Amino acid sequence: MMKVSRRAFSKGCVIAASGLAIGDATQAWAQIEGEKYKVGKKHPVPSIQDTETPAEKNARLQWFREARFGMFVHWGLYSIPAGRWDGKEVPGIGEWIMNRASIPVADYKALAPKFNPTQFNAEEIVGLAKSAGMKYIVITAKHHDGFAMFESKADPFNIVDATPFKRDPMKELAAECRKQDMKLGFYYSQDQDWTAPGGAAYKTGDHKPPTFHWDPAQDGNYAEYLRKKSIPQMRELLTNYGDFPVIVWFDTPTKDMTPELAGEVVKLLNEHPKLIWNNRLGGDYSGDTETPEQYIPAQGYPGRDWESCMTMNDTWGYKQDDKNFKSTETLLRNLIDIASKGGNYLLNIGPMQTGEVPVEEVERLREVGKWLAVNGESIYATQPTLFGAEAGAFSATEKDKEGKPKFVPSWKWRSTTKSNEVYIHLFEWPGSTFHLDKMPRNVTGAYLLSDNAKTPLKVTKSGGGLDIALPGQMPDPIATVLVLTTA
Repeated sequence: MMKVSRRAFSKGCVIAASGLAIGDATQAWAQIEGEKYKVGKKHPVPSIQDTETPAEKNARLQWFREARFGMFVHWGLYSIPAGRWDGKEVPGIGEWIMNRASIPVADYKALAPKFNPTQFNAEEIVGLAKSAGMKYIVITAKHHDGFAMFESKADPFNIVDATPFKRDPMKELAAECRKQDMKLGFYYSQDQDWTAPGGAAYKTGDHKPPTFHWDPAQDGNYAEYLRKKSIPQMRELLTNYGDFPVIVWFDTPTKDMTPELAGEVVKLLNEHPKLIWNNRLGGDYSGDTETPEQYIPAQGYPGRDWESCMTMNDTWGYKQDDKNFKSTETLLRNLIDIASKGGNYLLNIGPMQTGEVPVEEVERLREVGKWLAVNGESIYATQPTLFGAEAGAFSATEKDKEGKPKFVPSWKWRSTTKSNEVYIHLFEWPGSTFHLDKMPRNVTGAYLLSDNAKTPLKVTKSGGGLDIALPGQMPDPIATVLVLTTA
């Protein structure tokens, strides 16, 4: 599997292969990212994943496995240019504008005095996540531009010291998450840093190897950057916010992050044994979670925890010209598809420079939340499907870009399970009867989840399969959930 950086994306390159191709999702910009970073079995510093027992790992990851749905937040200085520089739209995702437009360090840092997001309201953002049915939030504490969205003694390029705002949004979010019973995690770009001397950079355009820097101010020693800025800021994030973060979300490791240097980060992480962290640290560490980006893997990752991170439009950080928002139907079906394969859905919002969330994102999240208010039982704390073929199949003739059989998704239904229930999410109404060729459990009854009275539906068993009688019309046009009780 190829690995492409978050700035090297292309339209539709994995959608058909992944099973994302539903409705207007075919218009999304997609990339292959995150699920195949090189990992090793022996590490210079053993991580929590190397030393814990299966029971300890299950206890540590229990809340994450039950959550199924979280909010990603990409917010920083890049929300000021919002995709435009020198009066021109810069191609690509909004938070990569410094790299894509080769903006000099001094010019980019000059944005900080203009950053005064007085409309930022932690209560509203956490409330939005809550109303959407999300169980955790992961926010960009520092992205690749090197600007810390928190108070940092390790480096002055931060929201408290370098802007007129003078407030720490991470502190306000942490307090609000405690109040509203929401988990909080921090995204931290541990490797790339385009404004700190020695920070790494991915190649864009004519940026020259080996550093791919475009401004002499970026030059320096990577190990020194890691020890003087990156690790000290991670320590601040891990110690200054009480019981948060519960997740550290790393990103885009480069060859500079050797196993030895990654080991220095792991020493810090090991001081927080309940922490969950992903597979993007680098240095051969596998972390806890696979991180498919902008797509849903055809069959999930059996035996491995995973989380699909996805945008609502085509960008992560706010971009004023991007109005290509996915429909509520697409977002909900993505969530159901991911849950049916045992994964989590980390769905992004990109606040504006004011701190406000674009209205299109607010509307869609609230609509998703309305569905979950009725049907959340079929998503939270569920296990993957007992079936599998309903998601689609690999083609006998068509090949993907790697020459492997192409996955052709089917969008008639999905399924999740609990110990005594099987949930069938119907995307298409099959008529008067829903038929299963095989049912591995003994079904004792059936009803529609949206029916508060739980009116029994007639179940007819035949051989190893069964038929469930359905009402004449589909109650929910996006997804109606059929509940099979089992013994």
